Amino acid sequence: MRKIWRRIRFLFNIKRSIPFLIGFFRSPDIANGNKVIAILLMLGYLLFPWDVIPDFLVVFGLVDDIAVLTFILQQIVKMAPDSLKKEYRIEE
Repeated sequence: MRKIWRRIRFLFNIKRSIPFLIGFFRSPDIANGNKVIAILLMLGYLLFPWDVIPDFLVVFGLVDDIAVLTFILQQIVKMAPDSLKKEYRIEE
C-alpha cells in the first residue's frame, strides 16, 4: 500500500515526474523497446480515455484516471535503471 501512495505523490509532484520522464527517454541505458512500450502506454491512455467511473462524478470520476496514470508511471519506473531512480529519488 505504501508503494501506491508513493507513486501517487510522485504523479502529482510535477517538479519530479516531468524531469524523470525526460531523463527516462533520454537515457542510453534504457532499451529502445522499453521506450516504445512507455510511449504506447501513454498514447493508449490518451487515445482511449474510457472511464470506468464517469468524470462528471467529480471526486469519484478522477479515481480511475489516477489509477491508470499511476499504473503507467509504475511500469515506466520498473523499466528505469537504478541510476535514474536514485537521481530522482524514486523507490520501487
